[in-house]
Amino acid sequence: MSYPPPRYHGETGQASAVFRPSDQAADLSYGGRHIHYLATGASTGGAFGLYRWNFGPDESGPGPHFHRTMSESFFVLEGTVRLYDGENWREGRPGDFLHVPPGGVHGFRNVTGAPASMLLLFTPGAPREEYFETLAEFAAGKVLGEREAAEFFLRHDNYEA
Repeated sequence: MSYPPPRYHGETGQASAVFRPSDQAADLSYGGRHIHYLATGASTGGAFGLYRWNFGPDESGPGPHFHRTMSESFFVLEGTVRLYDGENWREGRPGDFLHVPPGGVHGFRNVTGAPASMLLLFTPGAPREEYFETLAEFAAGKVLGEREAAEFFLRHDNYEA
């Protein structure tokens, strides 16, 4: 395997880094969850999307599903997150990592009754922000018809396993 072709062609480097302090408020909060948009697909030129997902103590998280267009990786920061690897639910603890290639069945849940936190990495970077924000609307009582719900999940590359 070799390095990809250059994406920057300047003669000297440039000051273009983006710093996000750890105490910055979450970009989205609902139902005890706090989601930080650390690096969106838009801000990385489509290279990746990185999000910090802080669970509240209530049980939450999606069941088994897969994506056709992107990989998804999970890195547990705090607490315990139940991670589904396509065959088994595993107890993910701080430092545990799960990578799921496109088409890989996966899921995640907080079921311990205690807060937990993890990083979610999508590659390439997809516009997950609208997906997360619509999930918050569902939690607040928004209801879609069966056809509208199916279109929503397909538009966001989510397929039930």
